[in-house]
Amino acid sequence: MDGRLRSLWDPGADEPLDGFVDRVPAWIRSTLGYCSRCGSPLALGEIPGEHRERLVCEACGFIAYVNPRLVVTTLPLTDSGELVLLRRAIEPAYGTWAQPGGFLEADETAIQGAVRETLEETGLVVAPTSIVGLYSQPRSAVVVAVFEATIIGGEAQVTDEALEVATFRADALPWPSIGLDTTRWALRDWVRSRGVTPPDPDRP
Repeated sequence: MDGRLRSLWDPGADEPLDGFVDRVPAWIRSTLGYCSRCGSPLALGEIPGEHRERLVCEACGFIAYVNPRLVVTTLPLTDSGELVLLRRAIEPAYGTWAQPGGFLEADETAIQGAVRETLEETGLVVAPTSIVGLYSQPRSAVVVAVFEATIIGGEAQVTDEALEVATFRADALPWPSIGLDTTRWALRDWVRSRGVTPPDPDRP
């Protein structure tokens, strides 16, 4: 070490460095112990030309940037205008209501990913029609894209990721049982667009 870099990986430590822990969620930290190029341990510190501490490999110089992941989701609508939500069968927020969605794959567009995730989680084939919004959750290191979508095929069903799939009117959403902030934010925007005032509109 040259004094500027601190070891990120310590076999005797349960957690990485303070500060890094504060801004990087555990699910990403667990993948950042070693350089993806040469396999040497990564270190954290100030790097010339950078404006914040970065993870760097002292063996080969590779910088491991920590960026948020894109989650693509839909708000599927029935012919009568009701919204389809699922009750999550996985963490985070197990057992709460949310829109179908998941991480975008590298070989697909945002719309393709949203359609795929909706089919996988609900059995419904959808066609996204407009974007409801983009919602950043730094605590989880995700950016969530939410599309309103028309149901064009398939059949709603329970899946490995959905304990239940149900439809709701815009004025009768299960607000107390919504566990994810990004879902709550998106649903607030969506119901407002349909002339409905959401509960607790000023809640973070």
